[in-house]
Amino acid sequence: MKVAVVILNWNTKDFLRSFLPKVIASTMTVDGEVVVADSASTDGSLEMMASMFPGVRTIALDQNYGFTGGYNRALAQIDAEYAVLLNSDVEVSTDWLRPLVQWMDSHPRCGACGPKLHSYGERDSFEYAGAAGGCIDRFGYPFCRGRVLSRLETDRGQYDAAPKDVMWITGACLLVRLSLWRELGGFDARFFAHMEEIDLCWRMQLAGWSVTVIPSSVVWHIGGGTLPKGSPFKLALNYRNNLLLLENNLARTLSLEMTPAQAARKARRRIFWRRIWDGCSALVYLLTFHPQSYSAVLKAHREYRELRHVETPAEIQAWRSGIPETVTVKGIYNGWMIPLAFLKGRGVFQALEKRTDL
Repeated sequence: MKVAVVILNWNTKDFLRSFLPKVIASTMTVDGEVVVADSASTDGSLEMMASMFPGVRTIALDQNYGFTGGYNRALAQIDAEYAVLLNSDVEVSTDWLRPLVQWMDSHPRCGACGPKLHSYGERDSFEYAGAAGGCIDRFGYPFCRGRVLSRLETDRGQYDAAPKDVMWITGACLLVRLSLWRELGGFDARFFAHMEEIDLCWRMQLAGWSVTVIPSSVVWHIGGGTLPKGSPFKLALNYRNNLLLLENNLARTLSLEMTPAQAARKARRRIFWRRIWDGCSALVYLLTFHPQSYSAVLKAHREYRELRHVETPAEIQAWRSGIPETVTVKGIYNGWMIPLAFLKGRGVFQALEKRTDL
């Protein structure tokens, strides 16, 4: 089997009913199959699948393990060269998959790739979760080609010149080389949901693989189908996982240009300042009468302290000695994105682009 399109479902029966037919049709252009992994849904999703899509393979998980645990368990049961992680609230076109598979076939050092992500409601607008490929700034704040903070660009072909190596591809639609996925251990299960794909893509790059957005492939994403925008739980996951993301990868990345001891110290300082900025955000939530959001930030930092693993310089050196000298990480803006976003307004990505390797 060349590619398996794996949809992790949790109580999104209506999305499956609406969008699965096009996903199934799209696999006919490649040697592919569609698999729905169900996270113990209670909305009748499995019953609907058996009735309406009896030919689609289903994997019934015994509970909701989150995005990370669910996909780790589902992909352990997949026998294919590539796997596509696809959200249930994504609409695809007939030919979205073929360009992704062709790119991976012709670029054996590409670990993951993905399409441009458009909004389902505003068809020509980029969608928040991934737009035309993801980046981060020096403090770990994610942004995208076509989306900075909540500002979304209309897709006028400004990112279509060629496939582009980026920091990360959204987990809403992410094609991975399954052998590499297994070599790296899949998603970090501590994340549960949110930013786990950034962590995975960062680890891929640190292992010497590229991550690429393919502009000839486009899908349309509704977004917020499982956890709505503004959810305190979602907010806590984002704050906590952003810190875990830095803890996992920042010191190793810095060690590509300095000694492990220097890298460890610099990473600690940068994460310290990131926690300060988070504290400022929490204070703003409190002063603007959003107590649940304030509590979410405090919860995130408490859980981060419980879950983090701080690598020693000796551990960093051991890792560094096992990778090629040519390893680089694409898509990191060497500055703080947030103040520039407010200063530059809608032209912010172009301003960021001048100061990084995007």
